[in-house]
Amino acid sequence: MMLLALIAVLFFGGLAAFVAGRWSPAAPRWTALAALAVEFVLVLSQYALTADNSSVWIADLKWPWISRFGIGFHLAMDGVSLTLVMLTVLLGFMAVSCSWTEIRQRPGFFYFNLLMCLAGTVGVFLALDLFLFFFSWEVMIIPMYFLISIWGHEDRTAAAIKFVIFTQVSGLLMLLAIVVLALIYRGDTGVYSFDYFDLLGMRLDADAAFWLMLGFFIAFTVKLPSVPFHTWLPDAHTQAPTGGSVILAGVMLKTGAYGLLRFVIPLFPEAAHQFAPVAMSLGVISVLYAAMMAFAQSDLKRLIAYTSISHMGFVLLGVFSWNLLALQGAVMTMLAHGISAAALFMIAGALQERLHTREMGNMGGLWAAVPRLSAMALFFAIASLGLPGLGNFLGEFLVFLGAFKVSMTLTALAALVMVLAPIYALIIIQKAFHGPLLHTRPVADFGRRDMVAMGLLAIASVWLGLHPHRVLSGTEPSLQQAMQSSAVRESTDEQ
Repeated sequence: MMLLALIAVLFFGGLAAFVAGRWSPAAPRWTALAALAVEFVLVLSQYALTADNSSVWIADLKWPWISRFGIGFHLAMDGVSLTLVMLTVLLGFMAVSCSWTEIRQRPGFFYFNLLMCLAGTVGVFLALDLFLFFFSWEVMIIPMYFLISIWGHEDRTAAAIKFVIFTQVSGLLMLLAIVVLALIYRGDTGVYSFDYFDLLGMRLDADAAFWLMLGFFIAFTVKLPSVPFHTWLPDAHTQAPTGGSVILAGVMLKTGAYGLLRFVIPLFPEAAHQFAPVAMSLGVISVLYAAMMAFAQSDLKRLIAYTSISHMGFVLLGVFSWNLLALQGAVMTMLAHGISAAALFMIAGALQERLHTREMGNMGGLWAAVPRLSAMALFFAIASLGLPGLGNFLGEFLVFLGAFKVSMTLTALAALVMVLAPIYALIIIQKAFHGPLLHTRPVADFGRRDMVAMGLLAIASVWLGLHPHRVLSGTEPSLQQAMQSSAVRESTDEQ
């Protein structure tokens, strides 16, 4: 029941925030904070179970749902999903914090959509019935469309429509693959099933497995996103409100990476193994291409969006390297990037709210005017480029170690980003915070609420870099089991 509560608290919290908007403009944000506080307590209770639970699966809930078609309400949590749910709750707080003064129009509906998006994301991380997984996948897309299209900036409608087209078309490919997988299972057993553990043991024809794997792969790499499916992301980030960008970059992109890790390779090990060189090459292309595109941008939010694509390329490279070091590096990169990207978007949103511009050419000299905001920008800029001692460095380093065992050439090419990343990080600091002060009127610095939020994210980034063993030891059993199950499937298919 605790797993169901993790989704229900956010769902009903969103409804309560919507109703509270009729009473007071301030009530929805306090309602959202209360819902997230309850969610945090529930996640901590699940985290406490890991110390006494030797099983890979911390919790499991399975109820019949649409029995005629073998669809069940199956939720389960392991170390990987627990870690990502904790990230979701943390960034939920950040999204509420940065929207505190920014959102003045229809706040009740805004926080309703924000919490609905988080509820769908938690559902994605917990669902082990593939139909329920797809349902949760769709639930998180619709609220994000409203967040962009209603509270976004000048070209918000076009960006929201582009976001929906990319994610919906790729999602339909995944739905088609899920249905075909269930039909094949019925042909083998005489009954329908969408349950992950039932489908995990299926024997598939090589051609069918490849095309089904491709349906899942495209859906997840669009959401990741990876080149060439990335073009929706810069527009969506640029036009989204700050809270929407925080959730989009920090959490929603991770659902694509989670899908690759949880479903693509375990369900289709042989096809994924054959496709791995292509997937790893796409990851390297994403790393380098997006980094080069980042330092060509003048719009601060667009620059940060391209850095997200570059970092997610490391995740794609690590997942398809499919060894423990690379997988742990991919998970660590997901967490560290979620924290640093969320912070950078919060800083960009704060600058836009104060200066009414995203163009770095219209900034300059802000270090003397807003020292606290500038210091936070410097910290998270160097975190993004991979400073040793912070979480981003450790995640990318582990990916390099794991990928080197698979392909030295691709790893060496990906390592070139270590030259490119400092360039775009220094561009942010130089153009926005150094040089002559271009704004003569006073600019408000970060206040107490902003500094508490930034401080929490900075502490989380340092903790991941200096004490990674808690995350690595918590996710290792899940990753080991995924590797073992795919190895068994692959050897069975070969026989």
